[in-house]
Parts: sequence; C-alpha cells; structure tokens
Amino acid sequence: MRTVTRVAIGALTAVTLAALVGCAEDPTSTGGSGTAATKAPAKQQVDQALHDKLPATIKKSGVVTSVNSGSFPPYTIAGSSTSKTTGAASDLLTAVGQVLGVKTREVTVDGLSGELTGISAGRYDFAFGPVGDFKDRQTSADFVDWVQEFVVFAVHKGNPKHIDGLADTCGTRIAVQAGGSAEEVIKTQSTQCVKDGKPAVKVQSYKDQPTSILSVRSGRADAFFSSEAPLTYFVKESKGQLELAGTKEKNGFDDLYQGAVVPKGSPLAKVLQAAIQKLIDNGTYGAIMDKYGLDRNKLDRPGINLAQS
Repeated sequence: MRTVTRVAIGALTAVTLAALVGCAEDPTSTGGSGTAATKAPAKQQVDQALHDKLPATIKKSGVVTSVNSGSFPPYTIAGSSTSKTTGAASDLLTAVGQVLGVKTREVTVDGLSGELTGISAGRYDFAFGPVGDFKDRQTSADFVDWVQEFVVFAVHKGNPKHIDGLADTCGTRIAVQAGGSAEEVIKTQSTQCVKDGKPAVKVQSYKDQPTSILSVRSGRADAFFSSEAPLTYFVKESKGQLELAGTKEKNGFDDLYQGAVVPKGSPLAKVLQAAIQKLIDNGTYGAIMDKYGLDRNKLDRPGINLAQS
C-alpha cells in the first residue's frame, strides 16, 4: 500500500462555485482539471453476498444515504438546483451502490461537524467522504479509507510571502476550513511562532473550501492551507493567479488517509471496504480516480481505521 502525508462545506450552486474559482468549465472535460473525457463508469454487477451483509434497515429500504458537507472538488462538486452532485466521490458512490444492489442518496449539510453528528444520530447511513481519518476521530466512528492525501498551501503566483512549509507561516494570514485538522495544525504553529519570538499566524477560518480559496484570490489571505487534491483543482481553475507551495514538506501531518465514515462498530464498514476493493480489482476505481486527476491519491487496497495518530 502506498503511504502518504495529517486533515467539509456549505452547498453551493455550480454557478456560485464557478464564480468563486473563476471558471465554469466541467473539471472532467478536456479543458478542465480532469485528465479524461466525461464518460460514465460502466454499470456494476450486484454482489449478492455483499448485499446480504448490509444492515437490515438498508436492505429493507433499498436505499443507502450518504451525507456530505458540500463542495470538496474534485471529490465532490456541488450541482445546481437542477443538476446532480458530480466528482470522484459521487462516481464511486454510485458504483458502490450498484455493487451492493441499492440506490444511493446524497444529502448535503453545513460543515464537517454536521456530517459526524448526523451519522452518530442515525440520520444518515454514512459519509462516503473522503473525510480525514485521525486516531481521535476513531473513538466515535469508523473510517473506511480509500484515498491518501497531502496537506499543502495554495498561494499567490510567485509565492510572494515565501511560504515553503509550516515554519514559514509566522506573521502571515492563513485561510483554513473551520473544524478541519488543518485548522488545528495551523493554530498550533501560531502558538509555536509566539514561543519562538515571532509574530503569530493570523488564522482565518472559513466554513467551506470555495470561500477559503476566494480569500486568497481576493488578497484577504496569503495562503489557503488544505488537502492537496482540492487545492490542485482550485489552482488549475485560477488561470495562473495561484500556485501550490510546501509540496515537499509534511506540514505538521503524519501519513494521512481519508475515506468513508460509518457509525462506530457498524457492519457497514466491512461491506464498504469489500465493495471498494471490488471496484479496485475490476479497474473502476482507477478509471474514476484518473478521470479527476487523482492518480497520486490512489490506494492499492482500502483499509479500516488506518490512521495511527
């Protein structure tokens, strides 16, 4: 299994998202951030053995409900009032549903805390994610990890503040998504800056990814600190205004895995793991990840609670 490096978002219409990132192109078209044309994955055959292992409530309803916190491109790209959510996670979720012989339903809530609370309360079956898997989160939920991630910075072209890693952020204005692990890491770094006799980091916490990246593009923030996959998407859509920085550093994180979140102890975890493995084995997973430019984020095998810290 490949290893990685530690870290969701109010629903926005496609038009609003395009305005925020400065481009209305479909990221899976040849002119967008994807690497392949928009071709729907092949329909999957039902695996009856896996279907039979689903929780009774899901088998009875024939529907599995996944919650997300809005736009997290290229994994989740919010649709308009008349279009469906798209992205790598949506494509994979559809394929997983076909393997399990159930329909999939996606619900958007405001923020990661809303996802986790809703899952714990039983309002949603799971969150397909990907959501960051950390040891402290495993006390209340289980993670079915299906991607690896890295946490970097999106900065203005030319990197005028010379942010080449976490240690370079003292005295700068750093945007983060509220409630995520990147927020925790940058606040810890700010404390360290003060201890070292340097200016504190001016942390700007926003509820979603598009608002965070807009703060950089508008000049309110010097950088956005977040997962590399969405930042790569935003940088490509910025038409040369932004670039990635700190890509060769750990930036306060150990190996980072992200995936689906299920209720603690739920049998759904092993069922999802097996379904995703089936998609890896038959090439569907790889094709979808490649379609959205996520080759670097692939795992050879999904795992349950892979995070060690």
